[in-house]
Amino acid sequence: MSDEPIVRDSNGTQLQDGDSVTLIKDLKVKGTSETIKRGTLVKNIHLNGRDGEVECNTKQVKGLVLKTEFVKKA
Repeated sequence: MSDEPIVRDSNGTQLQDGDSVTLIKDLKVKGTSETIKRGTLVKNIHLNGRDGEVECNTKQVKGLVLKTEFVKKA
C-alpha cells in the first residue's frame, strides 16, 4: 500500500498519472491575462503528491496546477 493520497475529481472519480480531465468552470490563471474555458480537455495530468491538486500543461499555460474541484475525468 502506497502512502500517496488518493486524488479525486469533482465527481469523486479517482485520478491517476496520465489521465485526461475536462474543466467544469472557466478559470482565470493567476499571473497572466489568460482564461482557460470550461470544457477544455487537459491531457496527461501529473499527480504532485498534494491532496486536491494536479499539475498539467495546456496550449496557453505550461506548468499549471489545477484544483481537482474544477475538473472531471474525461
